[in-house]
Amino acid sequence: MRQLFYAAVLLGTLTFSGCALNKMMQAAEEQAIDVTPNPLELHGDEVAFTVDFQLPSKMLKDGITYTVNPYYVYGDKEIALDAVDFVKADFPNSDTEPVRTSKEFAFDYEEGMNVNGELVMQGTATIEKNGKSASTDRKPYATGLIRTSQLVMPSYHAAYADHGYNNKEELIPTNVNFYFDQGRSVLKSSELRSDRGKKFNAFIADKNVTRTVTITGTHSPEGPERINSNLSEDRAKAIEDYYRRQMRRYDYKGMADSIEFILKPVVEDWTDFKKALAEYDGITDAQKSEYTQIVNGSGSFEEKEDRLQKLSTYKQVFKDIYPDLRAAKTEVLTVKEKKTDAEISVLAKQIAAEEVSADTLSLEELMYAASMTPSLEEKAAIFKAATKKNDNSSVAHNNYGAVHLELAMEADGNEMTTLVEQAVTQFEISNKKKENAEAYANLATAYAMQGNYEKAYDAATKANEMTLSSENERGLMGVKGALEIMMGDYSEASTSLKNTADSEVNMFNKGLALVLQGNYENAVSTLEEVAGKTSGEGVHAHAHYLAAVASARLGKEGDVISHLKDAVAADADLKSKALSDLEFANFAANETFRNALK
Repeated sequence: MRQLFYAAVLLGTLTFSGCALNKMMQAAEEQAIDVTPNPLELHGDEVAFTVDFQLPSKMLKDGITYTVNPYYVYGDKEIALDAVDFVKADFPNSDTEPVRTSKEFAFDYEEGMNVNGELVMQGTATIEKNGKSASTDRKPYATGLIRTSQLVMPSYHAAYADHGYNNKEELIPTNVNFYFDQGRSVLKSSELRSDRGKKFNAFIADKNVTRTVTITGTHSPEGPERINSNLSEDRAKAIEDYYRRQMRRYDYKGMADSIEFILKPVVEDWTDFKKALAEYDGITDAQKSEYTQIVNGSGSFEEKEDRLQKLSTYKQVFKDIYPDLRAAKTEVLTVKEKKTDAEISVLAKQIAAEEVSADTLSLEELMYAASMTPSLEEKAAIFKAATKKNDNSSVAHNNYGAVHLELAMEADGNEMTTLVEQAVTQFEISNKKKENAEAYANLATAYAMQGNYEKAYDAATKANEMTLSSENERGLMGVKGALEIMMGDYSEASTSLKNTADSEVNMFNKGLALVLQGNYENAVSTLEEVAGKTSGEGVHAHAHYLAAVASARLGKEGDVISHLKDAVAADADLKSKALSDLEFANFAANETFRNALK
């Protein structure tokens, strides 16, 4: 009798449980699940979305857990995402109001996920005591995957470091001082026979190409020097007269007419005296201080000199310092001799071919020659010679690698792979010699070409923290901006791309970053501008295509069709892409839209 009782209780419990599960499944049919964005979108390397759940009131029951299991299904594969559990105890008002909650999800993108992809969900109610459960059918809540972010175009830049050669006219200063007797401006024969005088005479005899001769005449502070106000100027003029006599002697002819003589008489000025006093070791610092207090104090030049004469050390200072203040200081600026650009180019090619010694040119001249030739093969040969000439030069190794980058940009397949690997080797060597911004900027491009975008961005960030030329900085910003789009950081991408060179690729990426930030009007304007500057497939076609996407998001059907017509006219492959692109889902049934893609 007792056994029959327990069996009846068990049967009743099971019947009640089954009834509760069935009621929960019926209520689940009324649940509301909203996915944002819908369709799903790829940003960076992941698909992130938010799901808002709303369950009917009275659906949740004590002792039963309701679980929503999301899956992303594509092709013959699926990804199980985090389950969401609903327990009545967590929602105390669930008997009188709907249960609402929101959850964020993300999964890593893999190639092929866009093919027939669906976000499906299945609800399961489970009795906590016995594990008995019931499930709803799987239902799709988001169909397809938008991959507009993948329209980003890689931006590459080869950053050459400055070769260090100045091909402009350079002036070399030659300095000589001539000294005069107290109160006089006659250039003494003893001065001309001195080593200074002989060297200066030999310098003039060499007939160097000269631009200016600047002569500064000075005097010492004492009375016989001071009272002759023309003394400084006369001393300077004495040197000019001597220089002109020597030019006539050495037959300068027309060369003399192009030389500018600049005379600078210095009158009643303490500057040279104070400098000489500071370097003088004939008196103590305390005694020097007596002089500087007077010179820097109040009073006229004459009054100060009179006070100096009363100092106990004046005679010694007068004897040791004053004679050097009675001078004419001469600076001659001559043009530095240089090879012509043509000579440098010819010699560089001969060095690269090992036909002449590498010492025929300086390292700077050799690298300058490489910068002049438009041939990448010649550049590579010359920079290779530069690395041999000076293996410790970070510039030579960086620039040799930069040529490999440019060659890689024009290659494909295994050839491109090999060239990029060779370039990376040179940049690593360059940084080992001396860390430099150009090598890091180039590594950013090289890693991007290898598909290692994380390393590429790290290198770009490192380069950006260092100093680059304006040209290389603009190039780097293009590389960095493209990488930031690939990473899903569109705001940073826009900032980078504002500061880059206006290449067609960079302008396209600017437009793409604006689209992905929801700035559609400005995006269309930017994309129409780049489309107007280009033609054919590639940037031109894709600029029109992306402008159609932005127009679709604005709901401008006419602009969508117009841009798509231009896009497919330039690149017929874009027809099939547009027909399957969910960006145009709202127009797919439109006959005009479909006719534009025939």
